[in-house]
Order: sequence, then structure tokens, then C-alpha cells
Amino acid sequence: MMVPKWRYLAAAAGMLFGLHLLLSVTSTTYSHHTSITKILPNGAKSSNPTDDSSLYHPNAGAPGWASEHTPWLEGSMVVPPSSIPKNHTDPNRRKAKAVFVVLARNSDLWALTDSMKQMEDRFNHWAGYDWVFLNDEPFDDVFKKFTQSLTNSKCSYGLIEPHEWHQPDWIDEERATAAREEMIRKKVIYGHSVPYRNMCRYNSGFFFRHPLLADYEYYWRVEPSVKFFCDIAYDPFLVMQDQGKVYGFTISLFEYIETIPSLWDSVKDFIKKYPEYIPEGNGMKFLSDDGGETYNRCHFWSNFEIGDLNFWRSEAYMKFFEHLDEAGGFYYERWGDAPVHSIGAALFAKKEQIHFFEDIGYRHEPFQHCPQGEAHSRGKCWCDVSNNFDWEWYSCTNKYVDMFKDE
Repeated sequence: MMVPKWRYLAAAAGMLFGLHLLLSVTSTTYSHHTSITKILPNGAKSSNPTDDSSLYHPNAGAPGWASEHTPWLEGSMVVPPSSIPKNHTDPNRRKAKAVFVVLARNSDLWALTDSMKQMEDRFNHWAGYDWVFLNDEPFDDVFKKFTQSLTNSKCSYGLIEPHEWHQPDWIDEERATAAREEMIRKKVIYGHSVPYRNMCRYNSGFFFRHPLLADYEYYWRVEPSVKFFCDIAYDPFLVMQDQGKVYGFTISLFEYIETIPSLWDSVKDFIKKYPEYIPEGNGMKFLSDDGGETYNRCHFWSNFEIGDLNFWRSEAYMKFFEHLDEAGGFYYERWGDAPVHSIGAALFAKKEQIHFFEDIGYRHEPFQHCPQGEAHSRGKCWCDVSNNFDWEWYSCTNKYVDMFKDE
């Protein structure tokens, strides 16, 4: 029996429409570019020509909307007047004891100068904060020459102690090798790499102890090959200091479960052993959807982080790192500094002490945070507003937002 052609056409159309609906729900970028507002005449779009935020936020109540849309989050992302200098060129303006921290090798020079030049142009040309560069090998004269030439601020170059960088002697190398081979088989990113594990362990528990950072209280981590899209006319370090923040981020996402299969078990062991370190009103809801029984894999992407060095130096976090280090998961698995820092911040700080810098445009391949609405124009940002990871299905920013919705 012949099947009428219109039935094939109808089936195909139904499949295409179903795919369109799925992508519209799971991808805000696709949703934006295929929105009906893209094909309507200009006059049929928003009645307020300056209000384009609705084009980029399917979640009404997400950060980036005007404050009247997010009264439950008011104050969390407001720039305090005390952090805005009356005169940006005043050499005696109020500053925090803060520094940019860079972990890099000599071979990273040109990728790093790109990041550093943007930071100087966007912010530090008027802010005048120092730079500290750390390496497990001595920096050469070329690296020092070209990095110092990009800034009028002081640059310091430090050597990492071998015992803080290299895999500890007590790690069972046979077990660690087997773990790496299994990750290679599963094609886990950096699953083969011991240096990557060294870096994760160092960033998790040692960088803030380096002697070059002893006189500083806050830091901003900068990596090679990143983008800073917006002018920053206020001082994020003073925001951290004046509002009692301990950790600031721009991008959050889910961790690969293959890299941290036993991490949360170690975290729960620590909580059970040291309940006195866990305050009421912390950020557990960002980490867990069931009160701490399981880990939802959410973490702040630590290639961008503005933090309180004394928070990492605290007794609670130091004991936490030592507990994790003794478990060996940095080498028997591939625990990253991003989930370790994120779990530490969310466990030991009040949720209000974790700050979303929504007005700082940032990109680290393959994801970017692009400020929306008025924040984009205020910062003279040059990122594509439709390319914003905040509300994509793999982002955890909604978990951060949800912590404040009941208030």
C-alpha cells in the first residue's frame, strides 16, 4: 500500500518542530537567535527601545535584569559607593591590600601578555595593584622584561617549592598510574597529566602560603589566553573588603564526575569529623540538591576568581585541604582546584559572602560571561550579549541564584 507523501512531510515537519522546541529550552543562545522577536518588525518589539534584557534572559529573575526584577537578590551585586574612587588618578586613593596572582611558565609569555594587557587597559591602569607571578621553574629575563613593561605596578617573580608542587612521595604510584590509564581510556580531559594534577593541588592548598603573598589580603587570579571584555570603573577588591566577601566568580558549571568520584565522600567525612567549622546559612544549596547527601557537581570556574587570602589561610580551610590531600584524590583521581575551592567557600562562608561579578565580562575557552542590559553599556563591553553562558543547561549560575530566592 502506498503511503501518501503528505504523511512523510508531516512526520518530518513534526520532528523538526520537536527539535526546535528542545533546543529552545536547553540553549539560550539558540532561543535568542530563533526568537519570534528576531523576525518581527522593529515596531513590534519591546516598547522600551533601551530595554533589551528580555531578549537575552529566558529566566525572569535571573541576575542581569533590572533590580526591580530581582528584589530577593538586592544588595548582592550592587557596587558600594565606597569602591568607586572620586578621582581615578589620585595616587592616595583608598586601596585594598590586594594583588594579581598568575601561575605560569616561561612558555606562556605571549598568551599571558594578551590577558595582562587587557587587565591593565580595563582596570589596573588606574587601580595600580601589584602582580605576583609564580612558577615551578625560575622565570627568565625575557618573561620578566615583557610582563613588567605592560604595567606601572610592581611585579614580583616567585619560585614554587618542589615539595609543594610535585607529587608527594607517599602517593602509591602504581595506583596513580592505573588511575591515569583508566582516564586515558575514558578520554577524560587532562586525565593523563601529572603536571596538571600538581597544578590543581598547588592551587588548592599552597599558593596562598607563598612568601610573596604574605603581605596581601585579597587576590585576583589571571590566566593566559583569557579575555576581559569590559571597563571596570570601580574597585572589585574594595567590594570584597567592604562587604565582607570571601569569594567572587563570573562563571559556574558542572564538574566531570569521572574526575571526582570519591570527592564528596571525603567532604562528608570532614563535615562529620569537624561540624564546628560549618556555619548556619552557608552555601550548601549551591553544592547539593538534597541537603548535603550527594554532590550536584556544581563549582565556580576558578580560572577567574577574586578571593580573600585569609579565608584560605583559616584553620577551617587548612584542615579541609589537609583532609583532602591525605585522601590522595588529587592523584588517584583528578580532583581540580575549582571544585575544591568552591566546596571550601560554600561550606565555610555564609552564602552572602560569595559574590557574582555579573558586570565583569570574561572568557576562558570555551565559555564566556557577557554582562547584560545596562551593565553591558556601562562597562563599554565588547562581547556578544547573545553569547552568555550564565543560563545554558551546563551552567550552575541558577543554583547560585536559587540560594537567595527564599529571602
